[in-house]
Amino acid sequence: MAARKRGVSKEAQVQAESHNPKSVAANPRITSFKILFFSLILLIPYLYLIFHHYSIESELKKSILINAFLSFAAFFVTIFMIPVASRYVLRRNMFGYDINKKGTPQGLIKVPESLGIVVGIVFLVVAIIFQYFNFTSDSNWLVEYNAALASVCFMILLGFMDDVLDIPWRVKLLLPSIAALPLLMAYAGHTTIMIPKPLVEYVGTEILDLGWIYKLYMGLLAVFCTNSINIHAGINGLEVGQTVVIAFAILIHNIMQIGASSNHETKQAHAFSIYLVQPLFATSLALLSYNWYPSSVFVGDTYTYFAGMTMAVVGILGHFSETLLIFFLPQIINFLLSLPQLAGIIPCPRHRLPRFDPQTGLLTGTNDGTLVNVSLRIFGRRSEKSLCILLLVLQV
Repeated sequence: MAARKRGVSKEAQVQAESHNPKSVAANPRITSFKILFFSLILLIPYLYLIFHHYSIESELKKSILINAFLSFAAFFVTIFMIPVASRYVLRRNMFGYDINKKGTPQGLIKVPESLGIVVGIVFLVVAIIFQYFNFTSDSNWLVEYNAALASVCFMILLGFMDDVLDIPWRVKLLLPSIAALPLLMAYAGHTTIMIPKPLVEYVGTEILDLGWIYKLYMGLLAVFCTNSINIHAGINGLEVGQTVVIAFAILIHNIMQIGASSNHETKQAHAFSIYLVQPLFATSLALLSYNWYPSSVFVGDTYTYFAGMTMAVVGILGHFSETLLIFFLPQIINFLLSLPQLAGIIPCPRHRLPRFDPQTGLLTGTNDGTLVNVSLRIFGRRSEKSLCILLLVLQV
C-alpha cells in the first residue's frame, strides 16, 4: 500500500495535466554509487563471517559466491530497467499522486506505479539461471526450489493483478493462501516443534509432531508476511527499506547457522535460504534508489506481496520460521495496532495515513492504528524522510 491516489479517471487526468503537463521521468533518488557504498558497509560483517569467522565448506562457499555474483548483476539490471518500465506504465495511465505531498508542486507529479514488477521479474530470472550452476536433475532440493519460485511467481502475478484491479481487502487476505499452495504441496521437511522445557511434563514429550496443523501454520505465515509488509507502508522508502533490513538479518542468521551447525541437512537448508535472499536484497536495493524520498516510482502491491512471499518461503524451507517472526516484530506490532480497524470494530478509512501540512512539510499522526501514526504521536511531528529513517532504525 503506497501513499498515493490513483490517477485513472479521464477527468482527474485532464485536471492534473493542466497543472503538470509533463510526467517526471523516474530518476534515482540515491545514486547507484551511494547505494553500492551503503551495501558494502552492510556486507562487511556478512563477508567476514563467510571468509574468516566460520570454516565453511568450499563447495557451499562457491555456490554462495556464484549466487552473490548473479545478484550483483541483478542490481544493475534492475537499475537500468526501472526507468524503461516507468515509461510503459505511464503510457498505460498506471500512475498515482503522492498524498503525503498534497498541496505542494510535488503532489501534482504523476508517479509511475507497480514498479515492483521489475524487481520480481529480475529476481525470478536470476533464481532460475542459478539452478544451472548449483542443482543437478536428481537434487533433493530442486523440487522445493522450483515450488518456491512457483509460489513467488504466483504472488507477483496476483500482486500485479491487485494493482490493476484494486482488489478488496477481504479478497487480498486469500491471495497469499492461493500462492502458497505449490510450496505447501512440495514441502517434505519436518512437521515437528520443540516443546519448551517447563511444559514438557504437561505435554509428555520434548518433540511434538503437528502433522497437517504445521502446514496450516506455514500457510498462515505466508498470509501474514505478505500482508504485514503491505500494511506497514504509506511513506516513501518504507516498504522497500524494511525488506532490505529483514533480508540482511536473514542473511546474517543463515551464515551463523551454517557456520555453527555440523548437520549437512541444516547447512543445505540455510544455504537454500541464502540463494533466494541475496537476489531479493540486491534487487530491493536497486528499487530503493528510486523509491527513497522523494520517490520517483511507487512499488505497488506487486512488490510488497513479492517481498513478503519470498521471505515467507525462505523461512519455511530454511526451517527457521519462528526466527523469521522475530525479524518481523515491528510488522507484528503494526498488525496488532491495525487489528481493530481491519476487523471492522473501529471505522477504517481507505488510506490510514498521517496528516500532511504543506506549509511546514511535516506529518502529524492521526488516531488510525498504524505504527506510522503511533510513532508520530510518540515522537512528535516529523518530515516524511525523517519518519522513514526512524521506522527503519526501529526495524534494525
